[in-house]
Amino acid sequence: MIKQLSVFVENKPGRLASVTEVLFKKGVNLRAFMIADAGDFGIIRMVVDKTEEAFNALRSAGFTVTLNEVLAVEVEDKPGELHRISKVLGDEGINIEYVYAFTSEKHKALIIFRVDDIAKAKAVLEKLGVLFKGKIE
Repeated sequence: MIKQLSVFVENKPGRLASVTEVLFKKGVNLRAFMIADAGDFGIIRMVVDKTEEAFNALRSAGFTVTLNEVLAVEVEDKPGELHRISKVLGDEGINIEYVYAFTSEKHKALIIFRVDDIAKAKAVLEKLGVLFKGKIE
């Protein structure tokens, strides 16, 4: 399990830049990132290298920010891996609230899951042989 920041912002030009400016000034590096649109507002979700420092800096800058536990798993970068994981979670009655993923030459595919029962999901995926990441490098 890793910590993820969620920042609630107005959906208007320049808001992403204002968030990333705070992080840049504190020397915080983004590891994974997504934006979810919710009409007039958006949620910026991110995993960073200095979670507590980023959280405190964003809060001090006036942003509404929360910390959530998410699962970060590493899988082979091949067809069917997301299906394999989502199927076993669904079969066990675990709801996936959202997911985002990325690949790079340095990593296998990394998938970040927010689920309704993180302990149960972790146990189920351990049985499946999924590799969990404690941090994203």
